[in-house]
Amino acid sequence: MPEFRQNLATKEWIIIAGERAKRPHDFTRSRPPLAELPAHDPQCPFCPGQEAQTPDAVLLLPSGARQDDWDVRVVPNKFPALEAGPDETCMSCSQWIGPYLRRDGVGHHEVLIEAPQHNLDLPLLAAHHMERIVTAYRQRYIALSLLASTELVVLFRNHGVKAGTSLLHPHSQIVASSVVPFRVRNRLYEGQRHFDMFGRCVYCDMIAYELREGTRVVMDNEHFVAFTPYASSVPYQVWLLPKHHRAAFGSVSLEEIRDMARVLQNLLARLWRLLGDPDYNYVIDTAPQHMAEVPFYHWHLDIIPKLTTRAGFEIGSGISINVVSPEQAAKDLRETDGSRVMQHG
Repeated sequence: MPEFRQNLATKEWIIIAGERAKRPHDFTRSRPPLAELPAHDPQCPFCPGQEAQTPDAVLLLPSGARQDDWDVRVVPNKFPALEAGPDETCMSCSQWIGPYLRRDGVGHHEVLIEAPQHNLDLPLLAAHHMERIVTAYRQRYIALSLLASTELVVLFRNHGVKAGTSLLHPHSQIVASSVVPFRVRNRLYEGQRHFDMFGRCVYCDMIAYELREGTRVVMDNEHFVAFTPYASSVPYQVWLLPKHHRAAFGSVSLEEIRDMARVLQNLLARLWRLLGDPDYNYVIDTAPQHMAEVPFYHWHLDIIPKLTTRAGFEIGSGISINVVSPEQAAKDLRETDGSRVMQHG
């Protein structure tokens, strides 16, 4: 029988409809894998040699002695969702227009180009290169958090057309927003409400339970654990969380970077092998950096495969229907080889 499950962290309800379950191969698609693309595309603005087609880099991690040989390159987005304003503080720039409230779209929008090769997606990279990407995440997150206009930094990755990507060259994006949106404020509110009731972080409670119970855990190491959430909103959704309490992503230590990179790459390799390189989004859900020490929130990386389409009931009710139980998804992922995907899969 289908069941309602509540996300303990957000209080959102999800329907798990296991009788409508699909097998992993039912979700796979026929598009060519990224590895079949050329290593260099002369029309791609993110490939080496085309650096003049993007704004100047705000961060460059060189691959050798020469600065123009790079492993990771971060540039301002040429078509930003938010833009730097003349007044970086911008805390008094809201305006009433009749009954409506508006403010300038002040912020920063950056693109993190993950590798010079046009066809090397994250599961294909060497482990040390993956660590450099996560290191760049941390550096840009901290730098943007220090700006006077920044209230929240959102770091995300869109992989595939269904996930919203427009350029094939592997990349992530970082947006520094001057407002904290409702979804984030609601997560913070529910986290604080749980802490007020029980004196504990809701995510720490979930980590402890999932590690003890085990059926939804995909993998873990010294500093991180990955599991399918009890109330997963989509098939094969996975959360990656630090085992030690950290409210904001900027608080991740350099020692933890390697463990985070290894688990993230391993998870993406499992999804690649199990589901045939699916489209997905991942996003780092974090408290604002000025709340980095709060005891009631816990940053985590949320991987959301784009395997199904929300239909009328889901749009009208706000309740997602997940046709693969989190327990089955975790079992499928555990049983999939998580070693680095080699060239051509």
